[in-house]
Amino acid sequence: MIDDIKRTLWSAADKLRANMDAAEYKHLVLGLIFLKYISDAFAARQAELRARFADENDEFHFPGASEDELTAELEDRDYYTAANTFWVPEAARWESLRAAAKQPDIGKRIDDALTAIESENQKLKGILDKRYGRAQLPDGKLGELVDLVSTIGFGSDANAARDILGQVYEYFLGQFASAEGKKGGQFYTPASIVKTLVAVLAPHKGQVYDPCCGSGGMFVQSEKFIEAHGGKIDDVSIYGQESNPTTWRLAAMNLAIRGIDFNLGKEPADTFTRNQHPDLRADFVLANPPFNISDWWHGSLEGDARWEYGDPPHGNANYAWLQHMLYHLKPNGRAGIVLANGSMSSSQNNEGVIRAAMIDADVVEVMVALPGQLFFNTQIPACLWFLAKQKKRKGEVLFIDARKLGKMISRVQAELDDAAIARIAETVAAWRGEVEDGADTMEYADVAGFCRSVPLAEIVQHGHVLTPGRYVGAAEVEHDDEAFAEKMQKLTEKLGEQMAKGAELDALIRQKLGGLGYEF
Repeated sequence: MIDDIKRTLWSAADKLRANMDAAEYKHLVLGLIFLKYISDAFAARQAELRARFADENDEFHFPGASEDELTAELEDRDYYTAANTFWVPEAARWESLRAAAKQPDIGKRIDDALTAIESENQKLKGILDKRYGRAQLPDGKLGELVDLVSTIGFGSDANAARDILGQVYEYFLGQFASAEGKKGGQFYTPASIVKTLVAVLAPHKGQVYDPCCGSGGMFVQSEKFIEAHGGKIDDVSIYGQESNPTTWRLAAMNLAIRGIDFNLGKEPADTFTRNQHPDLRADFVLANPPFNISDWWHGSLEGDARWEYGDPPHGNANYAWLQHMLYHLKPNGRAGIVLANGSMSSSQNNEGVIRAAMIDADVVEVMVALPGQLFFNTQIPACLWFLAKQKKRKGEVLFIDARKLGKMISRVQAELDDAAIARIAETVAAWRGEVEDGADTMEYADVAGFCRSVPLAEIVQHGHVLTPGRYVGAAEVEHDDEAFAEKMQKLTEKLGEQMAKGAELDALIRQKLGGLGYEF
């Protein structure tokens, strides 16, 4: 049902886009979905209050009140803020906007509605993207978009409504990332990668930090993980930073619609030069920093306290990100980072020296090689680094080669399915000697071609290279005589067909050349 809704909405929204660039259109659509949701949530709370006013057994019972008195009472904002519901001024409510959808000034009306909502809700101050009045859509298209978003029914159940909105929002983020191609990857990490990071780190309680948070996907998956394991999202504190102003707003909206309390810093800013959380020491760090960025360095970073393991090369930020995240970890904290495969073996411009220092300090816990084609924006092979200052198994690194676990979901896109993610997470948990309450104890064992626990001394012998394929070895070949015979027969038949085709082509070439006077 929800999948049909998502596909129908996307198809209609994409059709309305006309010639507008997906990167621009994305903010119009997601902003309207956000506005529709908070208006629906307000209306649902208002309907609940009206029912409680009429219930003589309810603490809010309002006997003998006239309709005017009830209406006035329903406009008391304290009723809404007490239930963590955003207060929506009357002119900003969805029905008011929907009624004016066909008016030529609908763009300005939406901007005014967003301004009014920001002024009434301190948490939303400065994060709503007011660009509708200057949107470059053909006449009438914005009104059609309002009508389309009006078809999203969130219902009166707050939890169900939040879930529907979250799914629609996440789906649209993914679709826009795909439509934008390379640009889209700047703000969206494929869900299967995020799920893998979260499953391995298991962020149940404490402070969760993402220093390049994009649209907030790491936090959303953390919330889902916590709820799936019987915890409460209130048990974690969310900290993030994002340099792109529009993406920073997307993240704030993405978290606000889910009721997640967050701190994304006072403004969008560069993590290296304008660190918004300098004193933060987090329990968990999850991040997908931009790969191999070359223009990150600034003179003010010389001698920075974060470069504990060596000065990062000015032309590549990979080892700056790794050290930034280690710096912001608590002594017993854990970090999971997505990086390009080159980070595991590069020795250029001090990278090998820094990696060796990190390995010798025993802060590298797990390395995972990922399948190809997981990202919308790049075919650069990627890997996962898991870091910890106090490892469960000191003096060893767990290597996992998950390159063969990807499954194609489209002609150009692969993903790690739930079974693959579970296999990776369970392998790491078993290696650490961790087990969830009520779960069967799983003994760790090396699996040829998939995983191996390697002592630091062996890694040193390999020049401090951290590529899993170097250590896990080749998978054991299963001998199946029947399968082999069947495969051999097919290959023999194929070879016969190709040889026959080759003979035909050979004869044809001889015939053509003979016509030109060549003799054989």
